[in-house]
Amino acid sequence: MSNKTPMVPESENKLDQLKWEVAEELHLDDDIQERGFENMTTREVGQIGGNMVKKMVAFAEEQMGKGADIKD
Repeated sequence: MSNKTPMVPESENKLDQLKWEVAEELHLDDDIQERGFENMTTREVGQIGGNMVKKMVAFAEEQMGKGADIKD
């Protein structure tokens, strides 16, 4: 089950940008523009979400490598 509200509301625009960036990398952006996210297959949406998570983990690891603290 998905909670569509980001934990940090200020990040919503950046998350949308990341979603479109990943969709473009996967060559799904044209399909999304034609059909909309609501008409994408579970596999397509899963590919986008999975790749978003990979990018966010890589970003967090990079920040941790720079000495950034994790907040509760």
